[in-house]
Amino acid sequence: MPTQLEHARDGTVTPAMERVAERENRDPEFVRQQVADGQAVVPKNHEHASLDPMIIGREFATKVNANIGNSETTSSREEELQKLHTAVHYGADTVMDLSTGANLDEIREMQIEHSPVPVGTVPIYEAVTRVDDVADITPDLLLDVIEKQAEQGVDYMTVHAGVLAEHLPLTDGRTTGIVSRGGSILAQWMEENGAQNPLFTHFEEICEIFREHDVTFSLGDGLRPGSLADAGDDAQFAELDTLGELTRVAWDHGVQVMVEGPGHVPMDEIRENVERQQEVCDGAPFYVLGPLVTDVAPGYDHITSAIGATEAARAGAAMLCYVTPKEHLGLPDAEDVRDGMAAYRIAAHAGDVAAGLPGARDWDDALSEARYDFDWNRQFDLALDPERARDYHDQTLPGDNYEDARFCSMCGAEFCSMRIDQDARDADGEMEDIDADTDLSASPAADVNLPPVGVHDTSDVPESAEFEDDRADDLAADD
Repeated sequence: MPTQLEHARDGTVTPAMERVAERENRDPEFVRQQVADGQAVVPKNHEHASLDPMIIGREFATKVNANIGNSETTSSREEELQKLHTAVHYGADTVMDLSTGANLDEIREMQIEHSPVPVGTVPIYEAVTRVDDVADITPDLLLDVIEKQAEQGVDYMTVHAGVLAEHLPLTDGRTTGIVSRGGSILAQWMEENGAQNPLFTHFEEICEIFREHDVTFSLGDGLRPGSLADAGDDAQFAELDTLGELTRVAWDHGVQVMVEGPGHVPMDEIRENVERQQEVCDGAPFYVLGPLVTDVAPGYDHITSAIGATEAARAGAAMLCYVTPKEHLGLPDAEDVRDGMAAYRIAAHAGDVAAGLPGARDWDDALSEARYDFDWNRQFDLALDPERARDYHDQTLPGDNYEDARFCSMCGAEFCSMRIDQDARDADGEMEDIDADTDLSASPAADVNLPPVGVHDTSDVPESAEFEDDRADDLAADD
């Protein structure tokens, strides 16, 4: 069965591309051309039956990935399913299962079965669990793990094939060394075996597995900077040059590719990083972790990174990997997933508004109009996180009567600026009345830039996982 890339090159608009065009409010032929040119990817393993197709590319709405998964010490099957539910509910466009603990196959199969969004993995993590020592990993073991995960239905995989033995000395003067789990594992393997990275030497064999199942490459940045001090160093950019070469190899095999980007970058260097990747990798979609723009805020790194993510999205990054408040501190739970998703949906949307994507600001205008009209229920329905917005309002002004009030508890009735402005306009004929009515149903914006977030076609998701969000019905009723 051809891959989405091969279909696109042949001039075929697949059903997945048709669905993407519908969700992005774009011409299907434009979607096909972007995929054919390698400028966008539609991650869709042939075996992922519950998937609602989506697209990742700089010409489309910025997407958000949520990392989930257990560790050796924390989380259960039920907790991981709840994380998946939470991520999708709050707007994740993809999820990555980074599990490193027990029951890896069971958890992965569960996530794929219940996920309407693409599922990614890092196969070297499972390879490590199969051996007593990292040095015992063999190329055949890596290929076996990759093939098994592809057969299970994984849509994209992080493959750290760009970390080469000759790059390792370039990390010697770093403040934080090699911070990528995959990168550090491969560095240890190369040091102990005195051999080149097996993911690099066997890259074409991996391409053949990916082509058979239409798995998308997420070429990992194993030498990404883990601190501002290490950003933009020779190690980072040496790996990037290799990733550019591997991108072209994968394309030659008919395999879709996106490229992962750095984690800690000063604000003023973010645009340069994005533009450099686009040039080196011939426009392949850029998928960035953050970047974190400061290192001083453990416990708040969903904020430090969302700031950088907004700038990256504005500069052309196609997908943002969220960071939760637990980054650097512990394994996220469902509430951390919620906070991370909120921060990154804000970042992605703000980037799209700043970049001038069609209709992206319509959502902002509609909510602002509801705010000025003191239409509290409309505000809640339009909010990125309606439950939290309603809860915060009702903590200080509970009761249905306050949902019609022309004030909130921050200013009260006497000092509410919008109430004062409205009264002045009513009393003074020289000030025009404000009459705006944004019609979101007519907006050209992509689905992710329209409320509510987290709405996917879940008709193929088993009923045991409740991903449907009834906010969509509520919003339609209000419209």
